[in-house]
Amino acid sequence: MQQDGAQRGYLHEDFRLFHIRDQRELDIEYHYHAFDKVVVFLGGRVNYIMEGKSYYLQPWDVLLVGNNQIHRPVIDAREPYERIILWMNTEYLAAHSTGEDALLACFALAKKRKFALIRPSARERHSIMDLLRNTEDALNTKDFGHDLLSRTYFLQFMILLNRIALHDETMHDAAAYKSDPRFDEIIAYINGHLEEDLSLDALCAKFYISKSFLMHRFKEMAGCTAHSYIQQKRLIYAARLIREGTPVLTACAQCGFNDYSAFLRAFKRLFGSTPRELV
Repeated sequence: MQQDGAQRGYLHEDFRLFHIRDQRELDIEYHYHAFDKVVVFLGGRVNYIMEGKSYYLQPWDVLLVGNNQIHRPVIDAREPYERIILWMNTEYLAAHSTGEDALLACFALAKKRKFALIRPSARERHSIMDLLRNTEDALNTKDFGHDLLSRTYFLQFMILLNRIALHDETMHDAAAYKSDPRFDEIIAYINGHLEEDLSLDALCAKFYISKSFLMHRFKEMAGCTAHSYIQQKRLIYAARLIREGTPVLTACAQCGFNDYSAFLRAFKRLFGSTPRELV
């Protein structure tokens, strides 16, 4: 579950747009981003595994990948995989939000619902298509005002996405995803108790399940071992604390690591730097 080197760190631009189409074997490992990401699926045969749910994508589906959420696409290379990916700067969107109209509300709503997939209507798909095409065209020219124009289209896209998210009912379509309420409960508990004992024995005692069942279910639903998931979540949390000014030793303890040497090795393996170099 190592993070792709090209995806490390923070997004320094206000937003970035990638329009990608390929047809090759892609074995993308579980990873996360320190910023929010939108994936607009255009074509192919792909299911997206994120935080224990598998989403079965259809053309023009929109996936909201919140910062620090572990995710991975599973791609069938027999068909071309086309998608538009938007990386977005939290501070930029916050600065352009007004009153109750927070442009990041769709991510907060997805987190609250524990559901990240949006399936727009035909009319909404056309509006999304137009705005993304205009944004991409503006980014690819050097005409007067192209940068300002691309930002304008991008902000319009985010307004539209939030409007769609408010009334989206995709979570009620059982064919759109695979989930296990019991497993969702375990994932939520882990993310809310990273500083506590999260050993297999402790989790099994908490949820009255066998160790073999937990190990099998984790691999099936999350696509990784419980140990890998918990360790990466703890490291992400530790990195955030350190960036916010928490002393390294304190962050290590707060994130449930009992062995500082093991913490340092795991931290460097994930982030490619020591905790002190991260600041």
